[in-house]
Order: sequence, then structure tokens, then C-alpha cells
Amino acid sequence: MSSASNSDAAAPKPSETVQGSAAKAANSTDQEGPSKADQRKAARQKAAREERAAQAAKAPPKAQAQPKAQPKPQPKPKAQQQAKPKPKPQPKAQPPKAAVRPPVRRSFFRLRHFIVTLSFLLFVVAPSVVSGVYLWTVAFDQYASSVGFSVRREDSSSPTDVLVGLTNFSGSSSTDTDILFEYLRSQKLVSELEDEIDLTEIWSLPTDEETLWRIPSQDPVFALTPNASIEDIMVYWGRMVNVSYAAGTGLIEVEVRAFEADDATLIAERLFEKSSGMINQLSAVAREDSIRYTARELGEAEDRLRTARSTLTLFRNENQIIDPELDLQSQTSLLASLQQQKAESLIALDMLSRMASEADPRLVQERSRLEVIEERIIQERRKLGGAGSADPDDDLGGFANLIGEYETLVVDREFAQEAYISARAAHDSALSEASRQSRYLAAYLEPTRAQSAVYPERLILQVVFTLFLFLLWSLVALVYYSVKDRR
Repeated sequence: MSSASNSDAAAPKPSETVQGSAAKAANSTDQEGPSKADQRKAARQKAAREERAAQAAKAPPKAQAQPKAQPKPQPKPKAQQQAKPKPKPQPKAQPPKAAVRPPVRRSFFRLRHFIVTLSFLLFVVAPSVVSGVYLWTVAFDQYASSVGFSVRREDSSSPTDVLVGLTNFSGSSSTDTDILFEYLRSQKLVSELEDEIDLTEIWSLPTDEETLWRIPSQDPVFALTPNASIEDIMVYWGRMVNVSYAAGTGLIEVEVRAFEADDATLIAERLFEKSSGMINQLSAVAREDSIRYTARELGEAEDRLRTARSTLTLFRNENQIIDPELDLQSQTSLLASLQQQKAESLIALDMLSRMASEADPRLVQERSRLEVIEERIIQERRKLGGAGSADPDDDLGGFANLIGEYETLVVDREFAQEAYISARAAHDSALSEASRQSRYLAAYLEPTRAQSAVYPERLILQVVFTLFLFLLWSLVALVYYSVKDRR
């Protein structure tokens, strides 16, 4: 019994034999290195682990299972412990790959998609269809008439400017053109045309028997209401009358629209007439201002000259002198003659005193003559203002003051006369220029008559309106989805 047991213990078991051979094989493979089969096996295991991880990510989480109790390891026999195989070398670790997200679930047509589509149909497609139907079936044709003109100004040269070689040529007046441009958009012009040609009736659709169905209520967008106020007409005027102004060239072009070609031409013609009348009125006002100024200057010059002449006449009447200078020359000559006669009489008297006695009648006569000459000299000097003064300078002092006052009056009269001559020339020049038209309206494009309607521009209006609706709808949709994503 004991021998059998010893033999059994001494004999190796089959499992031990297999394990020993596997250990030897592992040792041999460890020595040789990992084979290709092992590499393929490791790759398959890795792919299986990744697949299990993906399935685990898809599947709902489950309660974690309690780990099973592992049996206690049985002690191995000594022979097996001694024949312990060497550890197998692990394959090189590869970098982990990014986790693969699960595929997107299939989308379905939901309520919000239906609401967006419905809003697009209601707010983009439907209004575009309605506007297209209105433009091509309800809106009536509009005819356009154009007229172009420019304000010309002619500055004529005076004879003096021609002599010195100065010449002014005709040109465009930018200030008058600016005034005309504002006038074409003013309420005054609209009111005048409304009173003359009834713009409300022209821009309201005709309602006669032939076109009875064309009533304003059928085209409320492009037609003017029959009971429109002047403010409404002004707003409609900005839509139907387009005024363009080139500031560099001074050219103005006006495009007038109406539902009839003849009405558009009529409005353009009346507009041109009103513009020409306004420019002529500006020219007339400028001429009146110029004439009024020169007339006032001429009147002042006449009053000044009249005053100077009256003052000089009064001076002559008071002093009884026409020309003091001539009187002074004659008085001076007379005094010189008397002084010469006095000297001759004194010489004759001295000679007679030596040759004749005191009772000699010639001596008496000569003394009487001398006295007469001296009295005459005194009287002549009194005329000059000296009052018989012994000083000759004092004798001439009064008459010198008289001459000074006279010369002052003469100079005033000459200045007044020259001013009057200049004012008269300026007034005559203003009158001659007033007889000509210095400003006028030159038309480079006469009012035209349309043969076909070009307004309203249906295709452009339709495209712009649809694009506007689409952009507005897109903006609202983007705002809605951005707010929804934030929530």
C-alpha cells in the first residue's frame, strides 16, 4: 500500500507533464521572440475590447454585479513550483485611439420644422405672390416726360469796360440755379399747378365711361386719393416728380410721371413755364433793386448840387459880387492907377511950390486934385474892406476872406456837380441794362412725350420686395434658434 503510494507520487501526472511541456515551449518562444500569430491574436483581442466598449457606451447602464468570490489557490506541488515557467514578455503598448462617437440618430419632421416652413410660406411666399399679382394685374401703367434746362446769366459790359478791354461773357449762375432747384420742390409751385391744371384729378385714375372700372380704390398704392390735401399732394409730388441737379454744370433735369402720356407732358410744360417765370421775376427784382439804388444816388446828387448852387447864389447876392477874383483884379488895377496919379500930383505940386507963390492958382488946383485922388483911394479901399486902414495888408484882409469863402463855395459846387454827373451816368447805365434780360432759363431738353409706359418697374419692385421679406424672415428665424439654443 505504501509502495503504491510512493510510486504514484514518484510518477508525474499528465497535467504536470503538459504544463512542463508548455513551460518549455514558452521558454523556447521567449527565447525566440513573439511570433506573428501572437501579434495577430493581440490585435484581435484589442479589437474585441474596443467593440465591447462601444457596445457598453450604447447600452443603458446596469447595476454593477457583485464580484464572485474566487476560490483560494491550492498549493502547488514542489515539483511544479520548481518548474515555474518564465513570464511571457508583453507586446509593446500602442497609443490609444480617439473614442468613436455613436452615429447620429435618424431625424424626423417635427413641429418646429412645420412652424418654420409655415412661417416662410406665410411671411415670404404669400406676400411675394400677392405683390406680384398686384403689380401685374392691378397697378396701372405710368408714362414719363422729361425736361431739362439751365439758368443762364449774361453780364453786359459798360462802354468804359470796353475801352479798357474788360469783357464779361455769359455763364451759369449757381446761386440762381440753387434757388430754382428749391423752388421745384416747394409747396408754392405745387399749389400753383394744383390751381391751374388740377394735379389731384390728373394723378387720380380716370373714371369716365370708357374706363369706368379704373377707379382710384383699385390702385391705392400708386394712385392719389381724390380728396388729398396739399400735404398729401406734396408727398405724392416727391414720388411722381424726380428733380436731378448737377452742381458742377448747373444743369437741372426733371422727370414727371402720370397715368396718361399727355398729362405727363402737360405737367412738364407748365413746370418749365413756372420755372422760367420765377427766373424772370428774380431778374426783374434785381433790376428794380439796381435802378432804385442808382435813382436814390441820383436824387441825393441832385439835392447836393442844388444846395451848393443856392448857397453860391446867396453869397453873390449878399456881397453883390459875381466873381470876386475879377472884382479884386479890377479894384487892384484901379487902386494902382489912383496911386500912380497921386504920385504924379505930388510931384507936380512940389514943382509948383518951388516955382510959384502960394497964391498961384495952379498950386491951388493941384492941391485940390491931390485931395480928390486921396478920397477916391480911400473909397476904393473901403470897397475892398480895409475901411481906410493905413496898413495895406489890413486893407486887403476883408476882401481876402471874401475870396476864401467864395472859393469854398465854388469847390463844393464842383464836387456836387461831379457827383451828379457820375450818378446820372450810373442811373443811365442801370436803365439801359434794365431794358435787357440779364437772367433767363435756357432749355436744353424740351418736354418730351412718352410712347410707352416704363413705370412702375414691376420686376425690380418684385425682386426687391421678395428679397426684403426673405432677409427679414431669415433674421427672425436666426434670432429664434439662437435664443432656443441658449436655453
